[in-house]
Amino acid sequence: MIRKATITDAKKIRSLIQFWAKKGKVLDRSLNYIYENIRDFWIYQEKNKVIGCCALHVVGWDNLAEIKALVVNENYHRKGVGDKLVIKCLKEAGQLQITAVFALTFVPEFFKKIGFRKTSRNKLPHKIWSDCVNCNSFPDCNEEAMIFKLRR
Repeated sequence: MIRKATITDAKKIRSLIQFWAKKGKVLDRSLNYIYENIRDFWIYQEKNKVIGCCALHVVGWDNLAEIKALVVNENYHRKGVGDKLVIKCLKEAGQLQITAVFALTFVPEFFKKIGFRKTSRNKLPHKIWSDCVNCNSFPDCNEEAMIFKLRR
């Protein structure tokens, strides 16, 4: 089941993110960051266990949002959990009248199958780099920028 995250999910979300951050697959997020941004997060839950999470973060005045912190327990890979989380975020973006959603990713193929297209980072607002400067790979990042245009 997919639902909005609550404060009681924060430590579970942190644990999932940490697992993949240690492998260099996602940017680590502090527990404080997760608490402060808990309303951005969706979780996939099975039998009271958090299996995956994904955040939709509204970027600002550009009618733009970002998919962040998409992680899924490795035992549930290739079972549609990530797809369902991203699609839930895209639906929420549509309800918020966001016109485009982007993701910075090491796995562009995943986002491409959902309908995202490759884009240049230079086409994205500079404020997206606030997370990048905290990354170990900055400024030599290999993440690709992907974008999904929403219909009005």
